[in-house]
Amino acid sequence: MGAPEENDAALLRAVAAGDQAALARLYDRHAGWLQVRLTRRCPDPETVREVLQDTFVTVWRSAGAHRGGEAGGWLWTIAARRLVDALRARERAERYAPVPAPPAPSAEDCVLDGLDGLDGPDGLEYGDVGTALGRLGPELREVLRATVVDGLTTREAATLLGIPEGTVKSRALRARRELRTALARLAGERVGPPRPLATPPSSPRRPLGGTA
Repeated sequence: MGAPEENDAALLRAVAAGDQAALARLYDRHAGWLQVRLTRRCPDPETVREVLQDTFVTVWRSAGAHRGGEAGGWLWTIAARRLVDALRARERAERYAPVPAPPAPSAEDCVLDGLDGLDGPDGLEYGDVGTALGRLGPELREVLRATVVDGLTTREAATLLGIPEGTVKSRALRARRELRTALARLAGERVGPPRPLATPPSSPRRPLGGTA
């Protein structure tokens, strides 16, 4: 019989001790699904490759911080944070480019645009959510992306965004409240103000006791 396969915790302990072969085995085990998940959130393959590489560079440097057990959730938190950093850098570069081109929507933006109601069963017209999200502040959009699109817990979202868990909770509540308000305004804009009832013109009055 062959030697039993090393679990993630054992591999990470070896990585923390400087074992490059252990890092290679960890990469072979997890890089595939990480790449698939990153690609769902970013359509640019070059960015995905860079993020994947940065993820395992971070693992090499901080393997000792892992607390044991399976490494999937820990690895995804690192990868998601690296992706956020990469997207922010790309947005800054596009913002200050001499002739900026309209950026293609990312995969997560497309998902958000097609989401149905976040707080109930009532469906929303396609595109309304995306328009309403555009009216929210960037810090509120980030929280919605982390908690709704990525499906992260409050703790994972806090790690991803680098903010306290309480801030994640308060921003999520505020984002949903402002999203509902924005959607209500969009519905009102489509309907428009009520049109005044037409009134018939009044007939000219003849003077009493004589002809006009």
